[in-house]
Amino acid sequence: MFSIRPGKVTHSLRTTLLWWLLPSAALFMGVAWLIHGMLLEQMSRDFVHERLHQEAEFLERQIRQTYPDFDAALLADSYFDEVSHHTFALRIGDRVAFSHPSRQDEFQPWLQNTRTSFLTIEEGQVGASFLAFRKAFEMAGEPIVIIVAEDYSLLANSQQELHLWTAVVSAALLLFLVLLILLAVHTALSPVKQLQRELGDLRAGARDRLSLDVPGEFEGLISELNRLLDTLDTRLERSRQGMANLSHSIKTPIAALVKILADRNTPVEGSLRDQMVSRLAGLDSQLEAEMHRSSFAGPQAGKTAAPEAQVREIVWMLGRLYENKQFHLETDLDQPRWPVEEHDFGELIGNVVDNAGKWAKSDVLVRLTQNQNDLVIEVEDDGPGVEPSARAALGSRGLRLDEQTEGHGLGLAIVRDIVESYNGHLLFSESRLGGLLVRISLPKA
Repeated sequence: MFSIRPGKVTHSLRTTLLWWLLPSAALFMGVAWLIHGMLLEQMSRDFVHERLHQEAEFLERQIRQTYPDFDAALLADSYFDEVSHHTFALRIGDRVAFSHPSRQDEFQPWLQNTRTSFLTIEEGQVGASFLAFRKAFEMAGEPIVIIVAEDYSLLANSQQELHLWTAVVSAALLLFLVLLILLAVHTALSPVKQLQRELGDLRAGARDRLSLDVPGEFEGLISELNRLLDTLDTRLERSRQGMANLSHSIKTPIAALVKILADRNTPVEGSLRDQMVSRLAGLDSQLEAEMHRSSFAGPQAGKTAAPEAQVREIVWMLGRLYENKQFHLETDLDQPRWPVEEHDFGELIGNVVDNAGKWAKSDVLVRLTQNQNDLVIEVEDDGPGVEPSARAALGSRGLRLDEQTEGHGLGLAIVRDIVESYNGHLLFSESRLGGLLVRISLPKA
């Protein structure tokens, strides 16, 4: 029983960028427009408040100069005529005066309060809204209240008109910003189109590598793709070379064996049988070696190995195979996985430890360590070791398989191939246990 679930919808980079940038730009402009409105409102109020405060101070000085006389014509000064959209109210004790008697009903209640503060007074008949400053003080124990007010409706209308024009300008800027975003997205994604064209050329054989003439953000990607192509070419060349070597080296022996077996007059007995068996065993070893080499994944395979876990498994397995020998593992790795293909690492460590197990008298020591750049594998035994003059030839590609003896031969040749494919280092030296020490360094990246 199975069910079909809708697949995850994956948007293109262009769609994703536009989905994020365009709404963000619209939101940004909207928020900027709202903030502009709030700041404009606050600046207008602060300006009016400051002006009302100064006018109240001016009126207070006039009152102090004439007190205790009450001059009702005080509010009829020519100054107030020039600011007819302002309203003034004055109370000295029980005496009151208004610059605009028609607004007496709205302002009269505010004169009874003796607290200095800014006010908002609504004039119900005409729907006007006044910003007012009430100044309260005393002279000779008599309370004096001054109210100066300004019709804020006129300023609010001008402010609203300015804010609407700002909205029109903002919309024009938003349209311009959208065009810039479309142009920027198109320009930013042009390297992707270039990469697509070059991959097509690569498939068609018009080029062998991708161009590095790209923006800096793409250089790493292109370099990795070119490196992957190098790796694939190396593997293909290695596979072809292995098949060519195999074909060349087994063609003649097989032809000889076929000729002997086809000749019914030649008895296959004695030394001839032994030679044929030996030759067939050699061919089998050669086939196995080439199969191992062709199965190497090499670096850039995108896989990792768990060195400690794999070594523990191999040490346990070889301990069962060589029951009279002890296998020891020392490790201080703090990185659980390494950029080495799991099969390659198993082939590498299996051959080295198995080789040490064959030649060891009683003990094999495997040590896993790491430094800043490398994973270091050391395998040593207490066997007879190898003479210094012969160590350079260990694992050499030039050795013929049929000349390799059991032990330090085929396995070490495979090890050398794997280490070289990872740009590592392989070193043979004398072990502190008395036998051979194999030291392998594999780079982290």
